[in-house]
Amino acid sequence: MGLEDHAVFFRKMTKFILYEMPKAGYSSILNDFVESNFFVIDGDSLLVTCLCVKSFKWGQNLHFFYLVECYLVNLMSNGGQFSIVFFKDAECAYFDFPELLSLRTALILHLQHNTNIDVQTEFSGCLSQDWKLFLEQHYPYFLIVSEEGLSDLQTYLFNFLIIHSWGMKVNVVLSSGHESDTLRLYAHIMESTERNQTFLKKNETVIQSAYKSLIQHLEERRILALAPYFKQLKWNDMMEEACRTLSLLQHLWPEGSDIRRVLCVTSCSLSLRMYHRILVHCNHLSLQEVEDFCRLHCLCVAFQLHLPLSQRACSRVITSSWIRASDSFLKMNKWCEHFILGNLNILGSWNLDLNHVSDLYDEQLLKNIAFHYEFESTQEPHLNLGDSIKRDYEHLWNFVSQLVKEFDVGKSFPVRTRTQHFLTQKESVIQEISLEKLPSVGFIPMTSAVIDEFVGDVVKDLPILKSDAPVVPSLFPQKTSDELLHWHAQRLLSDDYDRIKCHIDEQSRDPHVLDFLKKSQAYQQFYGKSLESVSTKVISIQTTQQKDSSGASGEILQNIKPQKVTKKKKKKSIPEDQNKEQQNDDLVFSIEEEIKNNLLSGIRKLEDFLTSCASNSAKVGVEMLGLIACFKAWKEHCHGEGKISKDLNIAVQMMKRIHSLLERYPEILEAEQQQYIAKCLNYLGFNDLANSLDPTLVIQDDKEKNEGNKYSIGMGPARFQLQYMGHYLIRDERKDPDPRVRDFIPDTWQRELLDVVDKNESAVIVAPTSSGKTYASYYCMEKVLRESDDGVVVYVAPTKAVVAQVAASVQNRFTKRLPAGRILCGAFTRDYRHNALNSQVLITVPECFEILLLAPHRQKWVKRIRYVIFDEVHYLGREVGVKFWELLLVIIRCPFLILSATIDNPDLLTKWLHSVKQYWKWADKIMQEKFISENQANECLNFLKDHSYKNQSYEVRLVLCGERYNDLEKHICSVKHDDVYFDHFHPCAALTTDIIEKYGFPPDLTLTPQESIQLYDTMVQAWETWPRAQELCPEEFVLFKNKVVIKKLDVRKYEENLQAELTNWIKNGKVKQVKRVLENLSPNSSSNSKDMVNMFPLLVEKLRQMDKLPAIFFLFKNGDVEKRAGSMCAFLEKTETKSYPHTECHHYILDINKELRKVERIVEEEKKIFRSRSCPEKNWISVTA
Repeated sequence: MGLEDHAVFFRKMTKFILYEMPKAGYSSILNDFVESNFFVIDGDSLLVTCLCVKSFKWGQNLHFFYLVECYLVNLMSNGGQFSIVFFKDAECAYFDFPELLSLRTALILHLQHNTNIDVQTEFSGCLSQDWKLFLEQHYPYFLIVSEEGLSDLQTYLFNFLIIHSWGMKVNVVLSSGHESDTLRLYAHIMESTERNQTFLKKNETVIQSAYKSLIQHLEERRILALAPYFKQLKWNDMMEEACRTLSLLQHLWPEGSDIRRVLCVTSCSLSLRMYHRILVHCNHLSLQEVEDFCRLHCLCVAFQLHLPLSQRACSRVITSSWIRASDSFLKMNKWCEHFILGNLNILGSWNLDLNHVSDLYDEQLLKNIAFHYEFESTQEPHLNLGDSIKRDYEHLWNFVSQLVKEFDVGKSFPVRTRTQHFLTQKESVIQEISLEKLPSVGFIPMTSAVIDEFVGDVVKDLPILKSDAPVVPSLFPQKTSDELLHWHAQRLLSDDYDRIKCHIDEQSRDPHVLDFLKKSQAYQQFYGKSLESVSTKVISIQTTQQKDSSGASGEILQNIKPQKVTKKKKKKSIPEDQNKEQQNDDLVFSIEEEIKNNLLSGIRKLEDFLTSCASNSAKVGVEMLGLIACFKAWKEHCHGEGKISKDLNIAVQMMKRIHSLLERYPEILEAEQQQYIAKCLNYLGFNDLANSLDPTLVIQDDKEKNEGNKYSIGMGPARFQLQYMGHYLIRDERKDPDPRVRDFIPDTWQRELLDVVDKNESAVIVAPTSSGKTYASYYCMEKVLRESDDGVVVYVAPTKAVVAQVAASVQNRFTKRLPAGRILCGAFTRDYRHNALNSQVLITVPECFEILLLAPHRQKWVKRIRYVIFDEVHYLGREVGVKFWELLLVIIRCPFLILSATIDNPDLLTKWLHSVKQYWKWADKIMQEKFISENQANECLNFLKDHSYKNQSYEVRLVLCGERYNDLEKHICSVKHDDVYFDHFHPCAALTTDIIEKYGFPPDLTLTPQESIQLYDTMVQAWETWPRAQELCPEEFVLFKNKVVIKKLDVRKYEENLQAELTNWIKNGKVKQVKRVLENLSPNSSSNSKDMVNMFPLLVEKLRQMDKLPAIFFLFKNGDVEKRAGSMCAFLEKTETKSYPHTECHHYILDINKELRKVERIVEEEKKIFRSRSCPEKNWISVTA
């Protein structure tokens, strides 16, 4: 079947893709996932995209390569790791554009030899088996493809590539429309959905047939394209001619040369020979005229070799085009260049310099030279070439004459032997510059000590307008006015703060308004409690005791009163302590009873007790109680169900209690308790660990040995801890409490944060999610709240959703008695504001905070700000809203805290912020000196008081925490047989051998302890004779061997060893074994996005059954969020109606309805009584009647 027979399918395929394009999401495509950083770029799409840039001028090769490198650098600067693929079949699309054929070949050579980019050219087409195998082995996250080609046939080729990528479950990113910021690269991404994958499956046979017919048609066009220039010579004939020409030049230049010289000599000689053999008798240029054209080309290359780019950029723009005859020869020459460049790989060891392969052709320079000879000078020598250019030109032409043996091409000079023009003659062939007088452009003259000091000598080099320039007087204000009042109406100026709606009057004393405020506050506290289970802290202002001026008697009174108070407190504390001890005893007894009845619920109660108890001795007693209960439960289990298969959850609880006792309370453990722990370890089968704790523990006889084996878990202690206790492993923690923190013992980096706040310093805090960095924010708020009723803390959140969440958390955490008109927490967003200016803690977004900072009539409030907290400051690197973040960080005068989990360059950010603070330090110093010099001491004190600069520090610290507190496990959710399944996804399965070899393991790829064990086991299976298998065995690993308590840091070291070993396998040639490891770690799940949408309620139900709720679902469209919520609500209502028609909830509703009816009857009766009392006469008449 031919191309016309598949025309209907081509239209169908194009229509299918066009239908999907509007659905393409414009989102970040890099740095979001480990596996998303590797992708593939279609080389021809890259070429077409850069050719279509508006600023590109045809014939300017160097500009084209500049556009290509800018495109690729943009990808690499955002962390992209990619390969570029040029399909052999795609070359057929350029047979009508021979100048693009040579450009495409030059691009491939440039990327291969002048960059470190991986370039793939061995694939015949996008439907080949090799390409399919490449995708299966490398798992690219997406493929960058152009949506449109230079012709309809090339567009069809791109369409085949898109369809095949979708079928291989590879997303497609359109090559045009990319935008980037500091952290992200945004593009239009068309995902490989179930619908797209089905299109390939249903039409696979037709696609193969249509693709073959398209390639066959393009091959036929190649023959037609060659015929006008080479007549009967075929493609292979021309390749042989080019190869022969290169071989002759290699013998003439054995030392090698620059690619520009090589291509100039070989293409000119091959073109002259072909022209002499084929086209000399046609109605084209004469042979001598063609020789003149080749001399111009050699002279142009000589100029390229010596002229700097700055001079070439200033060359004239010649608007004339080539005449038809010379244009025909140029195309023939481009064909010859393509054949030459295509044979460079046969040169072997010839020293060929390819550094300048991007600068092979400069059409504007060639036109300038031709224009000079044709229109500006007619006598030799026309040009003062200089010795170097002249020498190179003669050198090039001499070798052209040596390669052309069929006829004499003449000497190098004169350059023109014929008067034939190669450029068309026009009235104006040079692009003229407009002679209209340009308006004066420059800066308005002004003087300012601050600006002059800040800018310095830079102003001298800037264009400054004269005072008599027309634009300058027009800018002078005719009338000055107060900046706080409207110039005409004399009303106070309004800003965006006033225009943003406020639901209630914040200053109102109306009872209804106050009642609404109380309800709103109660709701906020309720919402805050649902977010975090912390108790509300009552804040009171700290007061410092001052000495009484009444002399010694006052001091005596001050000393006596505290002593009396402490004695009373001691008397009161004795019965209180006794009550607490009695309560603890009762609680311990209840825990013991609960453990006996239900082990798991008893352990939960035990954990709750440990978090609230302050006595270590009491904790040890409860821990031992839990260990004894778990040990008894383990023995009973092994006697019963454990004979068939053991439930290791009980053993895990035993080891958890042992970890806690040995790690947290080693100093107060008694010998008997240690012996009991050793006994428990012995029963679990950890004999070596038991002997290390209690060397006297010896098994007496074989009967006791067999009894011990019955309770053994059947694996080593290290493997057991990694495999089953991963999330219980203890981190390296400090054991010394900090008086500033009551709820937990802070780590070193957290204490550093507290020190920063105590010293009024600023800090950049980079720590993983859920590591505790937000605690510094609440500590900062508490500090300001305790200092006074005037100080303000501003919390800047990235979105209004975060504003609502943080505001609720603050309302739940703190409460404080404030003067009338003041409130603890307020909020300000673009949609609403509530108590923004009369609160001590303001939660807002960057653009709204900027409104307040820059408003002239809000400066009294600005002076009250004591601290600013910036959350999620990595938004500083985004394109939208970045100006607000930068401006705020520069103009705030008070200390600040910057919080983020994902800053790539925290050192650089900290240095910049430190420089900003040092500027303000210098500015404050200048201001103080100015006040002192002008004897304005009172104003100086007021200035310092207003800005709270007495205790401010200008230091900016960087506080880092690299270790994540909680391990992240990855699972793939899929739909099978109308049910939802979760398959564990090992992070290493997202990698390929190429990625590991080139880039190593990504820094954000971490393994859980269970995944480290899984990786080791898989490595052992993949390479049975692995030399280091014994050394890296969990039981023999140096940090695990004979260790009762394995910590998370030890496991992290083990993980690093395994990753380094897997990398060494690749370096030592064990690539097959590594591929086998990665394949075995990959899950065998199949995802169906279409079914997943419909089965969302079942997904939530499955999570509930797995005890994995609450859960967070990420949806990127508001409409999708509403649909999922609606489907979930309908599912719950249907389930409740079907399974529980008369639930407790229904009875409760019925009871409420009954009560409401009773209340309505009572109200009606009271109304009747009220009416009767208001009309006594009417009541008497009715009664007497």
